[in-house]
Amino acid sequence: MKQRVGQYLMDAVYVAGADKVFGVPGDFNLPFLDDIISHDHIEWIGNTNELNASYATDGYARVNGIGAMVTTFGVGELSAVNGIAGSYAERVPVIAITGAPTRAVEKAGKFVHHSLGEGSFDDYRKMFEPITTAQAYITTENATIEIPRVINAALAERRPVHIHLPIDVALAEIEVSESFKPEEKQHEDVQQYGDMLEEKLKTASQPLIITGHEINSFMLHKELETFVNQTNIPVAQLSLGKGAFNEENPHYIGIFDGEIAEPHIKDYVNQSDVILNIGAKLTDSATAGFSYNFDIDDVIMINHKQFKINDTVVNDISLPDMLNGLKDGIHYINENDYPQYQRPQAHNYELNDKPLTQETYFNMMQDFLQLDDVLLAEQGTSFFGAYDLALYKDNTFIGQPLWGSIGYTLPATLGTQIANPKRRNVLLIGDGSLQLTVQSLSTIIRQNLKPVIFVINNDGYTVERMIHGMKEPYNDIRMWNYKALPSVFGGDHVEIHDVNTSEELMHAFESIKSNNDCMRFVEVKMDVKDAPAKLNNIAKAFASQNK
Repeated sequence: MKQRVGQYLMDAVYVAGADKVFGVPGDFNLPFLDDIISHDHIEWIGNTNELNASYATDGYARVNGIGAMVTTFGVGELSAVNGIAGSYAERVPVIAITGAPTRAVEKAGKFVHHSLGEGSFDDYRKMFEPITTAQAYITTENATIEIPRVINAALAERRPVHIHLPIDVALAEIEVSESFKPEEKQHEDVQQYGDMLEEKLKTASQPLIITGHEINSFMLHKELETFVNQTNIPVAQLSLGKGAFNEENPHYIGIFDGEIAEPHIKDYVNQSDVILNIGAKLTDSATAGFSYNFDIDDVIMINHKQFKINDTVVNDISLPDMLNGLKDGIHYINENDYPQYQRPQAHNYELNDKPLTQETYFNMMQDFLQLDDVLLAEQGTSFFGAYDLALYKDNTFIGQPLWGSIGYTLPATLGTQIANPKRRNVLLIGDGSLQLTVQSLSTIIRQNLKPVIFVINNDGYTVERMIHGMKEPYNDIRMWNYKALPSVFGGDHVEIHDVNTSEELMHAFESIKSNNDCMRFVEVKMDVKDAPAKLNNIAKAFASQNK
C-alpha cells in the first residue's frame, strides 16, 4: 500500500491512542497539517502558542493515555521545550513532532529562517535528547521503522518522544507493508523479587506503602488496589501523584508530606519498619524539604525500571510487570493496626459577608467536588490547598508539583476537557499563573468547552511572597480586569461570577450546579498575605533550602 509518510505517521498516532493533535501552524509543517485535517479519526486543535500546546497535550495525555503535538522547526519546537520537559519529569507520554526544512536545504547548509544562521540543523534536536525518552529523524527509508520505535518507547516509558520530520519527507510516498501496531511486551517473571519482598514483610511490625505519580502514569490503579486489599498494608500518598490510590479505600491513611503531615500519619510513616515505595518519588515539594525521619536507603523501591531491596538492585523491570507480579505472587497479610483516614467534615465553614479566606475557600471546595470531576490545581496556593481535599474513587487530580511550571493548568484544562468532554473539569488557579498562559482561554472558548474555572485574585505571586520578598516588587503583577477576559477572547456565552465572601461563593456554587451547559469563570478575591497552611510551611522549607 502506498502512503505519504505524514499519513502513515498520523495513522500510527491514532492507533497508539490519540485522536486529537495539538499545535501551531508554521511554514515547515503546513502541508503535513493537511494530512491531519483530512484524517478520518483525528482532529486538529490549534493553539495560541507552542508552550500552551505542550501543556494542553500533557493534560490530554494524562486523561487519555497518550498525546501528540506538532510545531514548526526552531522557534516552534523550542517554545514547547518547557512543556515537554515537564512531561518527561512527571512521566506523561507525548509525541512531539517537528515539521522541519527539506533534506535538500539541510544538506546544502542554507541560512534559512528559524535556524541559527550557521548552516547547522541538528542543534534543536540535540536539545530534546535529555527531555525525551527517544528521538527520531524521519526519512523515507526509515519511516516504517523509526516511527513505530519512538511511539512504542513513549507507550512503554510513559515519557515524551521527539520526531524530526523534514517537510519533503512528510509529503513523500512510501510503500507500507504493515500498519503500525503497538508492541506487545513480553512480561518479565518477577517471582524471585516477590519472594524477597514477602520474606521482608514477614519481619514487619508496621508495614506501609507510599505511592505516587507513576501509578497515574501507567494507569495501575486497579492493580495497586488489588495488591493492597490482598495484603492489608496501609497506603499513604504523596502530593506528587495524588489520586494514585482510591481515597475511599479503608486501607488509605492520608497524604504524607513530611514534617507537615497530620501527626498520626507522620508518626506512622516515620516509625514504619518496612516501607514499600511503589511508583513514587520523595521530592522536596512532596516531603516539605525532605523532612522525613526514615532512612531512604532502607526503603524498598518498586518504581519503573527501579527495584531495590537490601543489596539487590534491578533496573530493567517495568512497573506494570512488577505490580502485576506482586498482586498475583505474594502471600502475606498484615495483621497490625494502622490509622484510619479521616475524611474532612461536610459544611465545615460558616457563610457570611466577611472577606473570603483560603481556609474557608478550600473547605467549601470540598463540598463542591462531585463524584466524577477532573480537578486541576495550579502550582501555588491552589495546589497546596487542594492536595488535602478528599477525592472520590472516580475523581482525577492533576497538578505539576515536580516540574512546577506556573501557568501549566489552564492549557492543561483544555487538554483534559477535550480528552473527556462528558466529565466536569474544575480548575483552581491563581492570578499570577493565569497571566502566563491566559491565551489558552481563547482556545477553550473556541472549542466550546465547558470547564469551571476559579481564579484566585490575590494580587501577585503568593508562593514566591511566602518564600522570599513579601513586599518586593518582583512578586507584584499588574491588576487585570479578570472578569472581562472571557469576553475579550470571544466568550459571549461564558457565565461570570464575582466572589468576595463565602456567601457569594455559595451562590456561585448553586448557580453552577443548576446548569452545567456553559463554561463558568469565577473570580475569587482574597487577601494578598493569605495562604493555605501547607503552603506557609512548605515555603519555609524551600527558603531554608536556598540558604
